[in-house]
Amino acid sequence: MKALTRSASPRCVLFAIGTMVLMATSACASAPATANNPMPQAVAAPAAATPPRVPLTTVESLRQLIDNHQLTEMRTTYNSTFGASLLFRPETLGYYVVLFHGKEFWRVMQTDSFDDAESLYRTFVAQTQTLGQVEIDTLRLDAGNKYAEHMISVNEAKLRSLQQDANNQQQQARQVAEAQEQSRQQAVTLSSDLHNTNAQLDAVKQQIRALEAMQANPALVLPTPAPAPASTTAAPTTTPQQQPPATP
Repeated sequence: MKALTRSASPRCVLFAIGTMVLMATSACASAPATANNPMPQAVAAPAAATPPRVPLTTVESLRQLIDNHQLTEMRTTYNSTFGASLLFRPETLGYYVVLFHGKEFWRVMQTDSFDDAESLYRTFVAQTQTLGQVEIDTLRLDAGNKYAEHMISVNEAKLRSLQQDANNQQQQARQVAEAQEQSRQQAVTLSSDLHNTNAQLDAVKQQIRALEAMQANPALVLPTPAPAPASTTAAPTTTPQQQPPATP
């Protein structure tokens, strides 16, 4: 037992010394800095880890390709504000099929098969027809209502113009009727005046013809003397004396 203790004693001592040295080193590293115990040299902090790169979405990737002019437009169909496009990327022989509304990409699908791209494109076109029909009908109905309102306004203005024309015509008709009545009365008066004037004209013509006939007669025609006026004093009546008969 003593022999075993002696043989093991140097190993135990070395182990104990090593343990003390490690403990002392750890104590120095963890001891706070003081005037008598300077700050140990700082250990360099590990570099900050770079966050993993977030992959772009299909829409963002498509926009980036469009901005970089890396896509070729093969087909595009519009139905109102909805549309579908088939785009080709020559670098990768890939296809992008897009369904958009206005200026916003709604759905974007990517494929390397042209047949699949064509099928997707036809599907999106059919969807644009269904979606755009509502807007087209609304646009047509709105335009129809506005046109009807415009035509109502135009026809109301035309109706007012025709009513004004009718009023003017009626007023003109009344004025013409009054003028006609005045002219009719004036015609009756003028007819009577003309009859009298013609009678005077005939009398003047008869006098002219009588004078012309008198002037055309070569015989001397003396005027008949006027009878003497009757005397107002009675003349004495004389009785004729009887003559004696004559002797033979």
